[in-house]
Amino acid sequence: MSSKVQTAVRLNKDLLDALKEKARADNRSLNNYIEKLLYRDIGNIPNETTKAAIKEAQNSTDLERIDDVDIFFDKL
Repeated sequence: MSSKVQTAVRLNKDLLDALKEKARADNRSLNNYIEKLLYRDIGNIPNETTKAAIKEAQNSTDLERIDDVDIFFDKL
């Protein structure tokens, strides 16, 4: 599980007010709403299991290259 770190940021008052309003409309806390926006902007950060699977796939010589997804699904 990832750890949370408390941090302080300075925001324009109008921006903060708008963020609070959007968070309420999305039924989220301000912190959770900002976190959601940041994750959306930077993408999902893979956990250690996913990182290990990516590394294994990159180093594997047994993987079949898929150039056409339709042909791949036909093989299934």
